[in-house]
Amino acid sequence: MIALIQRVLEARVTVGERSVGAIGPGLLALIAVERSDTSANVTRMVERLLGYRVFPDDEGRMNRSLIDTGGGLLLVSQFTLAADTAKGTRPSFTPAAAPDVAEELFNEVVALARSRHACVETGEFGAEMNVSLVNHGPVTFRLTA
Repeated sequence: MIALIQRVLEARVTVGERSVGAIGPGLLALIAVERSDTSANVTRMVERLLGYRVFPDDEGRMNRSLIDTGGGLLLVSQFTLAADTAKGTRPSFTPAAAPDVAEELFNEVVALARSRHACVETGEFGAEMNVSLVNHGPVTFRLTA
């Protein structure tokens, strides 16, 4: 499982004209499920998303996590993160999980995150979404689980 996280001042997902998820300060996490992923990857990814220290402490060092700050978490499915781009000029999506498996595991991420954190929003699985954000820092990390 892959997550591209960005520390944001705000982030929003729309589908067409409809807003489906929005947060203020916190993390935007673009999530890709790979073929070999299981529920164990879900658990580890949620631990990492909520516990990864990317927010500044009083001295300006990245020592605080989303749990520490109480910020929002916006989860957006993005299978393209699982692309194999090693050869050629067109990505291969062979490493990505099949859509039905990916949706099931993505929904597990959402449910587990919501059971452990107060402010969790999502995009809409499989939809063509528009994601807008104000990256704070900028701070962006790639996490795997």
